[in-house]
Amino acid sequence: MIDGVCKCIIDYQGESIVMHSAVTANSLAQGLRGLGVRPGQALEVHCALGSFGYVEGGAETVIDTLLREVEPSGAIVMPAFRLSPHLPLTDEDRRLGLTAKIRILPEDAERSAMGIVADTFRRRPDVRLGSGVFRTAAWGREAEMHAKGFQHLIDSGGYALLLGVDIYSLSAMHYVEDVMPDGIRARFVPSAEARAKYPEGQWLIEAWAPPVKPWYAIQEQAYASGLVSEIQIGGARCMYFQVLPVI
Repeated sequence: MIDGVCKCIIDYQGESIVMHSAVTANSLAQGLRGLGVRPGQALEVHCALGSFGYVEGGAETVIDTLLREVEPSGAIVMPAFRLSPHLPLTDEDRRLGLTAKIRILPEDAERSAMGIVADTFRRRPDVRLGSGVFRTAAWGREAEMHAKGFQHLIDSGGYALLLGVDIYSLSAMHYVEDVMPDGIRARFVPSAEARAKYPEGQWLIEAWAPPVKPWYAIQEQAYASGLVSEIQIGGARCMYFQVLPVI
């Protein structure tokens, strides 16, 4: 476990009530190297900043450390999807058979469901930002190609770095949905009534959810096959693997 330095929270009576470790740039870099991150690699990065606990310097520390570790000879690629978090379903939504409801955000929305690290990364002046709802943001070698989507990273042998999240945050997994049987894909399509209420271009909605979490079956098989490296950095479980063999 990479602990960083010790922090102490004091209550109003001057008594210590919580002890935890802070993640610093040095401890984060040590953890990344322990996972296998090296200069020259292309990394698809997903991060839940709060999972670390306290990070000195916040999102900027995470981003700057990633850039230093892969160097300009590598690349950092993050999702910049224009999507809100999943929104609560109403009784009317359930009557329509909906299982998920997400609003499509405007181009200039400051925050998204991608998290503070990805939202901060895409606004950097040295980052290339793609277009569309499912845009990507990229820095480093071949950034222009990576900003068109995750396919270039998949095809060129890139890696995934999941910091405090699991395979359900891996955007490259969506590329395998195209090989699902038509009969299964059709189950997710909402009714015409639901689509009229939530117009395409403003909303993403789904009308079915599998009885199990199928991507976890893939994650378990990837672990069993020895494809995944894992380490604890602060409070965050971090995973690292080459994308193509997993998807």
